[in-house]
Amino acid sequence: MTSTLPPVADVTLESKVAFLRQPTSFPERVYRVEAIETHMSWVFLTDGHAYKLKKPVCRDLLNFSSITDRRYYCEEEVRLNRRLAPDVYLGIVALTLDSPGHLQLDGAGPAIDWLVKMRRLPTQHMLDYAIQHGTATEADISRVAERLAGFYRSCPPALTDAAAYRSKLLHQIDRYLEELSRPAYQLPALQISGICLGQRVCLQKMAGLLDHRARSGRIVEGHGDLRPEHICLQPTLAIIDCLEFSRELRITDTIDELAFLALECERLGAAALGAFLLRAYARISGDSPDAALIHFYQSYRASLRATIAIQHLNEEKFRYSPQWPDRAREYLQLAERHALYCQ
Repeated sequence: MTSTLPPVADVTLESKVAFLRQPTSFPERVYRVEAIETHMSWVFLTDGHAYKLKKPVCRDLLNFSSITDRRYYCEEEVRLNRRLAPDVYLGIVALTLDSPGHLQLDGAGPAIDWLVKMRRLPTQHMLDYAIQHGTATEADISRVAERLAGFYRSCPPALTDAAAYRSKLLHQIDRYLEELSRPAYQLPALQISGICLGQRVCLQKMAGLLDHRARSGRIVEGHGDLRPEHICLQPTLAIIDCLEFSRELRITDTIDELAFLALECERLGAAALGAFLLRAYARISGDSPDAALIHFYQSYRASLRATIAIQHLNEEKFRYSPQWPDRAREYLQLAERHALYCQ
């Protein structure tokens, strides 16, 4: 008898999303499912868990094209994030196609995709929410600094070639200049060129300091995307959502990551908490570089975030929203301000 099962490739992303939107699709009792779409994935929030399904996308430094790729990066996401959130990342779950063509989670049929399963974290205890609602405290920030200091102490050096590190930074500055200056984006060209010129000046002036940091093991395989929305303060501190898809993007100066987190606090209106974070980390870790280096990294990171924001316009569904050009201009203001401080 000929099988009635559709080929695996015929099960579309839309069909998978529709299945995972249903409360009855999950092994635990679920009353409601909240589905959240990002650039690279769909996240399905149940009462107690979060399930992440990666989209079959392929971009620079990212390839989720095949089922094999997606399984590998689901496993990597769990492995890497357990470094800073061991109790949150529970494992991976197969999405299976059972006879007669029914989708199931961890069913008996062949796996047609994979999901990361996580413990759901309370929204009100995420750092971005706490900042926006005025509940984040210096005690919270001290705990974050202490956790990160311990994490970075455990990370072996990932890059000690000082010239290669500076070359990487310069290449990225040039890339931001090229991307942000595209006429289609209609961003302020003079401001962008001034920011990137200022960053190059800072990079040249601080070459010796950057070389010392590279040679002394301060460049590690870190988190890669350390933002307030990725930090849960209660009931236990957890730092989630590291960049699992690119080791290159995770290799960074420890102070770069701290400066980025402080920058994001500033963008949310909590510059004082960001400054306190840097002081607390310096006290705990003993790593207290010149303030100019911190401002350089903050300008550099703001340029990166401006680039990510404006690239939303390359996708049809985001093309007509003013949110992303506004966000890019906000980051450009931050990039300009910190570039001036580091010169």
